[in-house]
This record gives sequence, C-alpha cells and structure tokens, in this order.
Amino acid sequence: MRVAFVGRISTDEHGRTLRAALLADGVDLGMSIETDAPTLLADATLDADGTARYRFTPDASAAAGLAATDLPEALPPTTSALHVGSLGLVLEPLAGAIEALVAAAAADILVFVDLNIRPVAITDTLTFRARLARLLRRVDVVKASAEDLAWLAPGTDSVLAAQLLIGGGPAVVLVTDGPRPVRVVTETEAMAVDVPTVSVVDTVGAGDAFGAGFLAAWTGAGRGRVELADLEAVVEATRFAVEVGTRAVMRAGADPPTLVELGESARRW
Repeated sequence: MRVAFVGRISTDEHGRTLRAALLADGVDLGMSIETDAPTLLADATLDADGTARYRFTPDASAAAGLAATDLPEALPPTTSALHVGSLGLVLEPLAGAIEALVAAAAADILVFVDLNIRPVAITDTLTFRARLARLLRRVDVVKASAEDLAWLAPGTDSVLAAQLLIGGGPAVVLVTDGPRPVRVVTETEAMAVDVPTVSVVDTVGAGDAFGAGFLAAWTGAGRGRVELADLEAVVEATRFAVEVGTRAVMRAGADPPTLVELGESARRW
C-alpha cells in the first residue's frame, strides 16, 4: 500500500527528524514542500491517567503555512483515500488549503476526517464551525472523540451529536471515548466495539493510530466509499483500528505499532 504526505516540512532539526522518519516508513514525499519556516511544536503535558493537554507554537510554522497554491492540481489517479484533520482545520492558510483539497477530491476517493479538536488553538469559533460544515459535505468517515462532540454540541449525547454530523454529509462517525467502547454511528444505527483494558502509558498519537488502523484495514480489503453502507464491514475495520490504537497507548510517545508488530491481525487485511 502506497502512502503519501501532502504538506510542508521544515529544514530545521525537527523537520529533518520528521523527514527521516517518514522516509524510513516508506512514505512518498513527492508532494511535500521544503521550507525554512520552523516546525510546529506541540508541548504535551500528561495527566496521571496518561491523557495529554497541549500547547502549540509557533503560529507561523511550516505546517500552518501550506497554501492552496502549494497543492497539486489533483491527487494521483490511484488515490483511494484522503486523510485530513486536527490542527489542519484550524491554522491558516493550511485550513483553507485542506478545504480546497477535500472539495476537489475525485468522486471515488474516500475522505476521512479526524476532528481532534484543540480548543486552545481555535481563535475564531464561528469560522471553524462554518468551515467544518462545508467540509463535511464531502466527508465520508469522521473520527471524533466524545470530548470533540461535547465541544461541538454541549450537553448532547455522543451518539446524537454524531448523527447531527452525519446530517451534514458523512456516512459514518467513529466515536472514541478513552477506555470505553467505540461507537460506530450511522444515520439510523449505533454499534459498540469494545476496547480492551490495558495499562495506559501515554495517549499521545492514539487517535492518529486509530484512524490509520481503520484506513489500513478498509483500503487493504479493497473497500471504498460505496462499501460504507456495509455496517458489519465498518465494525470489523473499527476492531482493527481499536487494536492499533490500544497498542499505541501502551508505550511512550506518538509511536504507533508497525504492521510487523501487529502480526496476524495485519496480515488478515
């Protein structure tokens, strides 16, 4: 499976580390842009249960500076899935570039959005909400934590809040809630996928690992947008996503498991 990164990578020490790690993992950097702007840094403070709280610096970073004009006119014709989200929906001009990329995605590309809302980084709530509403019209799968949904719809049950998002366009919302079951939510149904009890070391990167696990399972099985109507298939891919995310929280740092480490679970896909 070929994976490519679209974005800007700094020439500074952190950027060189990122580039080396991406290349070591076989990521195609043909659509990435080298820049002297500094790497965006996230200072993470861990609670007693391993949950992280973040502070992001600087504002004028390599990541945030991606503009629509930096993007390719179209994604490669072999593209099966596009993953976006997190701070990319907040920082400018990056947020506008991501919106343009999603809007231009070919009809056969599955679009996956990880909300990963960080209120500390949102300076204009109305603009963020309006952009998210526009984005969702072309999104197929949303990964949202219970915390994300509580911010979007305060006082609303997570399943109902997820179905409100589905009303804007997506077919499925995957609701994570720490050690509690993941809810696979469609317009009319909500199914629970259990999360195993493990010793949590660090939650940094767990959500990203979960999303990567889902897409690896989904595209690895040759599935696309149409197959999202098959709830059993979505639940099965979510089980693999849970396994990947669970492995990630059992060790320090944003360090998701490799396919080799996942062994037989990965070979099934």
